[in-house]
Amino acid sequence: MPWRNGRVAPPATDDAGDAPGDHWAVADGAEPPTTSTLPSLAAGVLYAVPRRDALVAATDKLEALLRKLERSGADAARLDALRCAQQFKRSWVELAGKLVAVRRDRAYEAWEYDDFYRYCADELQLKRATVDKLTISFSTLERVAPQVLAWDGVAKTIPSYEAVDYLSKAMRLPPDPKLDDAEKPRPRRDLGPEPPRELIKELRQAVFDEGQTVAELRKRFDPVLWPKPKGAEKLEILTRASGLARKLAEALPEIDGLSDKRVAGLEQALGALRQELEALAEPLREKLERGKKRAAAQATRAESN
Repeated sequence: MPWRNGRVAPPATDDAGDAPGDHWAVADGAEPPTTSTLPSLAAGVLYAVPRRDALVAATDKLEALLRKLERSGADAARLDALRCAQQFKRSWVELAGKLVAVRRDRAYEAWEYDDFYRYCADELQLKRATVDKLTISFSTLERVAPQVLAWDGVAKTIPSYEAVDYLSKAMRLPPDPKLDDAEKPRPRRDLGPEPPRELIKELRQAVFDEGQTVAELRKRFDPVLWPKPKGAEKLEILTRASGLARKLAEALPEIDGLSDKRVAGLEQALGALRQELEALAEPLREKLERGKKRAAAQATRAESN
């Protein structure tokens, strides 16, 4: 796959989201997948991938820091966390377990960090969103499927952390009450009422028994777990079309062989198209916004009762 503006250029996807196998989830600071590592990578959420030189820099930084800490006699827990960060994609459960332990014991304070997320960002090269998904997924396994923590990843494939995080969202699992406010994951958007027990059972089977990727889970369960309000899909199509028209208009001046007159005519036509699309989108946007306000008001009344 070619690298474009610091991202892996993915193949086209359908309206349901990331198609299975279309995208590779790449860890912060990890190298892009090769044919030898692909089977161990979880298809699913497409993370923003740094430029190749940034990937190399992050990897080199981890390696250099590890050597420095080894020479200085740093404690074993700190070295273990760093080594796990290097092996992130093939050992997310191990890394997530270390992160949970470091946060629980507040070990980062002994390493001169006053904040758990700052430690993860500065030393392990992990963004807060990634840390939250890892720790939430590990805690979810501890709470609802502790047997998975004993799987070796060979005889039984360990589901990706994205898939486990998806299960956690579907189950509406609250954060660990023992965590300080500063250590709690960022609040998730309102996910609505808890799904039926049979649906959660089916989802658990898809995650742990069938080993479905998060892309496959979204395609299969999103319409049931988080159905879109009427008009939302049409609005998405209009918004996407308008964005494509804008990008095409911006690219026209860079195309060799097109006359200025031709470019000007196309830009005018694309501008008119965007105006028409916006005229179609605006009433849908207003309708959906009114629906959100009604739902919020109903939720408030239900809580007060």
